[in-house]
Amino acid sequence: MTRKTVRIAMNGVTGRMGYRQHLVRSVLALRDRGGLDLGDGTALWPEPILVGRREHALREIAERHGLEHWSTDVGAVLADPTVDIYFDAQVTSAREEAIKRAVAAGKHIYTEKPTATGLEGALELARLASEKGIKHGVVQDKIFLPGLLKLKRLIAGGFFGRILSIRGEFGYWVFEGDWQSAQRPSWNYRAEDGGGIVVDMFPHWEYVLHELFGRVTSVQALATTHIPQRWDEDGKPYDATADDAAYGIFELEGGAVAQINSSWAVRVNRDELVEFQVDGTAGSAVAGLRKCRVQHRSATPKPVWNPDIPATEVFRDQWQEVPDNAEFDNGFKAQWELFLKHVYADAPYHWDLLAGARGVQLAALGLKSSAEGRRLEVPEISL
Repeated sequence: MTRKTVRIAMNGVTGRMGYRQHLVRSVLALRDRGGLDLGDGTALWPEPILVGRREHALREIAERHGLEHWSTDVGAVLADPTVDIYFDAQVTSAREEAIKRAVAAGKHIYTEKPTATGLEGALELARLASEKGIKHGVVQDKIFLPGLLKLKRLIAGGFFGRILSIRGEFGYWVFEGDWQSAQRPSWNYRAEDGGGIVVDMFPHWEYVLHELFGRVTSVQALATTHIPQRWDEDGKPYDATADDAAYGIFELEGGAVAQINSSWAVRVNRDELVEFQVDGTAGSAVAGLRKCRVQHRSATPKPVWNPDIPATEVFRDQWQEVPDNAEFDNGFKAQWELFLKHVYADAPYHWDLLAGARGVQLAALGLKSSAEGRRLEVPEISL
């Protein structure tokens, strides 16, 4: 098999997601198995160039994994004609300008979301990339998770009949940082740095809903900051200026209604950190990150409401587990493989910068809906 080296500039790998999911569990995992087989006798061999601002952190990661190439000079890396792809996992506020520079340099683009701080900027990135003729993709990892893949299988098989509603619960308690360190970086809680749960999670909910159930046609949201003061990485208190919880209602093309709660100030009483319950005329399902349970119309019990006596039914026991029926890979790695095949084998791929712009649009409208206290239409966007 012929090995083709693909040089990928990876900006933001010193961060939690950039390092764990994209570098280690995706790009380096592909190297560990000998590269990505394109099916034509060619194996793509990803060669990451680590990019960032902290020289010591880049050097430490490179030494840990035996990597040769790292740089704090983004411009020099983008000017290198041997670099094929630019990947961005920086903080949101730095992403838009970096992607513009990468597009101008003619690099293929793969990026985390949100792609920009506003819809106009997100659409401009999509237009610039289209005009340049490069290939581009946006991380939409949730739809590659085992639980949602099982849910997609149920939809394709007609299990639900007419889908009526989707209810989602996402979140966990992020410690304030005073007596226990926080699990998320402090910039997530500062609006001036691009933080906030709406801009973080509504882009996820847009593509999950769009991909599985239909385009979002309206949004009504309430965003709030439940915990107004937190402590940063140095143990210093700061004001949390960004929202840490959001409660949204989304109308979907086709008539279904989705209600999704997102919170970094909630203690988990679920089987998984995110769960979606889908109810249809013929059946229901509850899907998480990995598992999915169903209850068909023919097997639905007939509970009777009586608050004066203890419940006699164990409702969770009345649901059936959906079998795996397949081996599920890491969702981030699975999408990396699809994007690389799109670039080098022209395989179909539709999770592009325009799809990313839809997520930015929904986040912006969600914040506007919350500020104005009203439901807002979500118009279709195009280049």
